Amino acid sequence: LQPFRVNLPRNMIENSMFEEEPDVVDLGKDSTSFPVCPYEVVFEPRSSRLLVRGLGENDMDEDEEDCESSARLLGMSFMNRSSATRSDSSPYTRQAPPRSCSQPSTRTMVVCVLLLVVVVSMTMALYFFTGCKFTKTGCPKPNNTTPVETVYPVSTNGELFPWAELRLPRSICPLSYNLTLAPDLDKMTFTGHTVIYMSVRHDTNYIVLHSSNLNIANATFKASNVTVLEYKPRDQIAVKFSEKLKRGQHCVLTLEYSAKLSNTYDGFYNSSYTDKNGNKRVLAATQFEPLAARKAFPCFDEPAFKATFLVKINRKSDYMTLSNMPMAKSTPLNDSLVQDEYKKTSVNMSTYLVAFIVGDFIPVTKDVSKTQVSVYSVPEKKEHTDYALDTASKLLEFYNNFFEIDYPLKKLDLVAIPDFLAGAMENWGLITFRETSLLVGKQSSPLEKQVVASVIAHELAHQWFGNLVTMSWWNDLWLNEGFATYMQYMSLQNVLPQLDMGNLFLAVRFRALDKDALNSSHAVSTDVNTEEQVEEMFDSVSYEKGASILLMLNASLPGDQQFRKGIIQYLKQFSGSNTDTDGLWNSLTQVCFTAPTNVSEMMSSWTSQKGFPLVTVSRKGDQVTLTQEHFLLTSDNAMHTSSMWIIPVTYLNDSCSLAPECRQLFTLKTKTESVKWLKLNYKNTGFYIVHYGDEGWRALTEALSANISVLTHEDRASLIHNIFALSRLGRVAFHQVINLLNYMSNETETSPVTEALLQLNRIYRLLDKRQENIVNYILNLFAPLMNKKTWGEEESVSKQELRSTLLEMACNLDEKRCIQQAKSLFKQYIESNGTSRIPGDLQRVVFTVAAQSDEGWESLLNMYGHATYDAEKRKMLEGLASTPNTRALAWILKAGLNGDIIQTQELPLVISTVCNSFSGYLFAWDFVQENWDRLIEKFPVGSFAIQTIIKSATSQFSTQRHLDQVQAFFSSLKERGSQMRSVQEALETIRLNQCWMDKNLPSLRNLL
Repeated sequence: LQPFRVNLPRNMIENSMFEEEPDVVDLGKDSTSFPVCPYEVVFEPRSSRLLVRGLGENDMDEDEEDCESSARLLGMSFMNRSSATRSDSSPYTRQAPPRSCSQPSTRTMVVCVLLLVVVVSMTMALYFFTGCKFTKTGCPKPNNTTPVETVYPVSTNGELFPWAELRLPRSICPLSYNLTLAPDLDKMTFTGHTVIYMSVRHDTNYIVLHSSNLNIANATFKASNVTVLEYKPRDQIAVKFSEKLKRGQHCVLTLEYSAKLSNTYDGFYNSSYTDKNGNKRVLAATQFEPLAARKAFPCFDEPAFKATFLVKINRKSDYMTLSNMPMAKSTPLNDSLVQDEYKKTSVNMSTYLVAFIVGDFIPVTKDVSKTQVSVYSVPEKKEHTDYALDTASKLLEFYNNFFEIDYPLKKLDLVAIPDFLAGAMENWGLITFRETSLLVGKQSSPLEKQVVASVIAHELAHQWFGNLVTMSWWNDLWLNEGFATYMQYMSLQNVLPQLDMGNLFLAVRFRALDKDALNSSHAVSTDVNTEEQVEEMFDSVSYEKGASILLMLNASLPGDQQFRKGIIQYLKQFSGSNTDTDGLWNSLTQVCFTAPTNVSEMMSSWTSQKGFPLVTVSRKGDQVTLTQEHFLLTSDNAMHTSSMWIIPVTYLNDSCSLAPECRQLFTLKTKTESVKWLKLNYKNTGFYIVHYGDEGWRALTEALSANISVLTHEDRASLIHNIFALSRLGRVAFHQVINLLNYMSNETETSPVTEALLQLNRIYRLLDKRQENIVNYILNLFAPLMNKKTWGEEESVSKQELRSTLLEMACNLDEKRCIQQAKSLFKQYIESNGTSRIPGDLQRVVFTVAAQSDEGWESLLNMYGHATYDAEKRKMLEGLASTPNTRALAWILKAGLNGDIIQTQELPLVISTVCNSFSGYLFAWDFVQENWDRLIEKFPVGSFAIQTIIKSATSQFSTQRHLDQVQAFFSSLKERGSQMRSVQEALETIRLNQCWMDKNLPSLRNLL
């Protein structure tokens, strides 16, 4: 699944200070227990130290090595281990108490004997007079206490429901499903007939499975009608039997039911769009991940219950259908109805991967190896499908070769759905996409192609990671999403290098670090015990952090094929089945036995605990000391844990800093040569932040001021990200940040500039809400770069990204020349009726400037109503939502909620954009509060859309009044959302904003 990101990745500059990808919190706990500021906390790293002696020397004596780490730092990496490796003679080791002790007094012995007699007497009395048997369950408890036995819930008909847990029992295993569905797109309803073939794994008196909002009319088992019990809070139904089903027995359950097509974006849902002639067209599509297959048919709706599926769909003759497998036959039922039957799936698959569509789509097709690849769209957008077909074909061929396992199905369909909430969904053989994630116009910009290629690469990677090998439960969602995210960047760097995916991957790693620095973050693999927690696992920890630690692992392994061999072993070992995180690390450990440390041991430290380490570099003469501690923005001394990571640390220095081999072994010419500076974490492949101390930062700042080419652009961007993070933590003063950025006028590459602008934009938006100003500082710092940018066509992805970021910032800050040029381009566009083209990377800035006037806003709204190319249409929508006119803001928010003129799938984008403006951020927060119940009707509680809305609406607050208001509102929601992790993140972010402002605002006024 690819959550639809509100902003294109290159424009994360639109996010606000400390805003993180959201996710469950108990607001009953006093949230004010967190300290107000990290600056007020005294930090003492709880870690082992690593000493690298004689940095300017080539040789080291064995007795100078600390454990095994110092030697490895001089090579590729060091692995910092826990205190278990320390010497027994360490001064920090707790000493055993002396063995001798004094003799007890006579009085003490008498008291002890009396106590012993009393205890024995009471024990015998309990045994003989209460009948207590000393078993594990203990004595019977009084009636006023909770019984130890399981309390079963009550089903809808008043009978006891036979199961009391969220996860289904393992006594029954589905083998195959026969599904027949008959949707009525006029009445927006459907009927279904489901036959489930099952195997009994353990003796049992009941079958428990999932069903949600299905009206079950009839159920049969062994040709006899049976009663179905339902427990709605967990979406569970059950059939009970008087006689046990025996282990090894095979049985069949048949259910007939009816339901309404969903009007949200999950389950079997209805959708509509307007065709080129202005006619409304309806369709029905599915979105089952994570918990919505149960809304379309009764099933064992957990990823571990894999089975085969045979699907039949009834339709009107003027519609067509699609499902996971190729069509087997089409049979007329009467004059107006046809039944399409699809081949039985040739692979076992989880229920969340089942898919079917009823609508009017047409394909373009190409054969790749033994697979027919097709891209489907509504008829009027067929001309926008060629790029997707070509890209998908190349990627399928690449993955077949890279994984040494061929894609197992005969067809691979990619379908652009006009109304689709997520970015895309990896249904096996029938991948569904939002139109903007799949369709590319003939004049689309390279940046638009980069977005489409990224989503396609992600979803195709899922055909192996997620579909072929699936996580056993949602706590290990990262095995699906982290791998798919990693592979989307790696594959495109090989298949389409011109898309320059390196900068994009670097930016998402920075954002993952930002998210994971919060106390409200979670471990990559973490407990999931409620449906809301399942939804909230779809966040940047599962996606981007998962991808980041895989990159770090790959970079730390010797040779360039070890990682690939390991994941091939993993895919082959668990092909067609389910596994967990330990299964992955064990597979990699079997193959990567030449790695400098045990893969399983190292990587478990990155997946089993939240957060990441801060590595601090201290130099004293030729000696360098590295320490690690948990990088945590919200912390106090009581919160300090013994979190430790095994860190593959890479480093560079002024003698060798650019070539890849510099990060491995570097040989000094003489023993007396010393280095001027150190830079750790080569190209930011490690998931950690580095603090160099005042002297270290001063040396790096001077080196960049003298010559920016001493470091790669990835390393320069890494320094910028790290120093801003350390400023938020309170470890560096903000004047040190300013000093580092002084070199920026000489910067030529995209990633350092975009990272610096993103960080400064966060601060600008916070200050702007308090009517403080850093506009002149930003414009003066970047003026040399802004003035060089042209407004014509640009073919390079990297240059487009740099230009759009600089010009959007310039126009946002009302830079005169930028505003004039944008207005001029918009005027030409209007006067030419759209024939005068605005370059794709500049459309958003042009439309945003146009919307600042009422006349321009009205013109843009008219253009939006007639636009057909979706990528351009979304940029128009962002422009419309940027207006300072509060009446227009009220209209656009209401229109997004109603879903007529503006599709409801775009509402998270609308809210996010409105929140960026001074006139809109309070307005949007009021809108969220007033319409909360309608929002959670449209989007599931905990879903990525709800996470985005909460983050956008609250992340620019920085006052106690707003903190109290946000806390009071979410506390009042109870089961309607108060428990979401994203709420905790929102509260934590506001506190951090408040803290940062209180700490830095006075000095900022003086500095800037």
